[in-house]
Amino acid sequence: MFHSLRRASWHALVLVVATAGAYAQAPAPDPIAGSALTLRDAINQALARNPDLQGFGYRLQAQEARVRTAGLRPPTELRAELENFGGSDAAEGIDVAEATLSLSHVLELGNKRELRTQAAQAVHDDLSIERQATQLDVVAEVTRRFVHVASDQEQIALTRRATALAQESLDAVRRRVAAGRAPDAELNRANVALARARIEEEHAEHELLASRRKLSAMWGSSDASFASVVANLYEHPPLLPFEEFAARLERNPDFLRFASEARVRDAELRLAQAKARADVSLTAGLRRLEVSDDQVFVVGVSVPLFGRSRARSAIDEAQALRHLSDTDRAGKRVRTSAQLFAIYQELRHAITEARALQESVIPELEAALRNTQLAFDRGRYSYLEWTDAQRELIAAQRDRIEASARAHLLLAEIERLTSAPITDAP
Repeated sequence: MFHSLRRASWHALVLVVATAGAYAQAPAPDPIAGSALTLRDAINQALARNPDLQGFGYRLQAQEARVRTAGLRPPTELRAELENFGGSDAAEGIDVAEATLSLSHVLELGNKRELRTQAAQAVHDDLSIERQATQLDVVAEVTRRFVHVASDQEQIALTRRATALAQESLDAVRRRVAAGRAPDAELNRANVALARARIEEEHAEHELLASRRKLSAMWGSSDASFASVVANLYEHPPLLPFEEFAARLERNPDFLRFASEARVRDAELRLAQAKARADVSLTAGLRRLEVSDDQVFVVGVSVPLFGRSRARSAIDEAQALRHLSDTDRAGKRVRTSAQLFAIYQELRHAITEARALQESVIPELEAALRNTQLAFDRGRYSYLEWTDAQRELIAAQRDRIEASARAHLLLAEIERLTSAPITDAP
């Protein structure tokens, strides 16, 4: 059940990526107090309410405003000038003044407005990819914390069994001591073993409370209202060949983000190259000559000089950043592939260990415990031999819990890296 829930959740996340986060903004009901929580419920809660995801909506809105701003044409300026007044002699006062009222407008050449808009839109697209990557991070972290809760639930059950075994041993030792068949020292050991078992049980309870609170924090809740999580910790899916996982790396938003960043750099480079072509400013207006009481038209053109040389540094910077994006992507690809291979090998070992413990080691130790208990009841084995059999069984069951939990955590890491469920099953 645990894997089928995970697979459904990651299919839901693929839908999140495809719909650019609309799924994450859908309302999700609160977990009912005292109810059992599934992995899908936990992921739905986190995608809808996780604090790290809340700010992306506002960041995208701000960038959309920048896109609109980038698409604006240069403003037309109204200019008023008064010349040749307040001087001396004939220029005293405003008798020879010249008043000019004109309009000035910049004609952008080189398609700068469209290129500027494309650059701003590329940043917007890059931000959308970043949100998808963050959503993947949130889902992976929810899965990890969910696994911890499921593991802690199993640990609670195991410590309670250990406490029950310690109590059973104490009762048996009391009967033997009362019958004079065992020394008082065995009763002391049995009391200490029970006290330690109860301490372990109390510690496991605190661990579970903490892990439940950490899971609830993923959707911004300060209290874990759910009673438990629903998961089969010991169910593991069949593994696909490593090559299939490696081929899925390109789906990861981390790599999509490199492609998006490359588009941003390309747009910035084209804009920098366009800026090398100088814009033309046109001015047209009307001038009044006070000395002759005449009105004349004024037309002006201005072009900045040495525009190409001034734009050279901006072009060089844009080209360097574009090459850096390609280099970073290649390095990231190699490192992530190596990381994926290491996780894949650890996953194979964890699944093998969990299955070996479940199918052979634990059944043998349970049989050994039954036989040891029978021999202890008949006086053939000592208390220490009986408790050693108990400890070996409890230790193997704890190893099984830890190996199974580790396998699910590694599964979550692979799913995060490949942005897909661990199997292709529907």
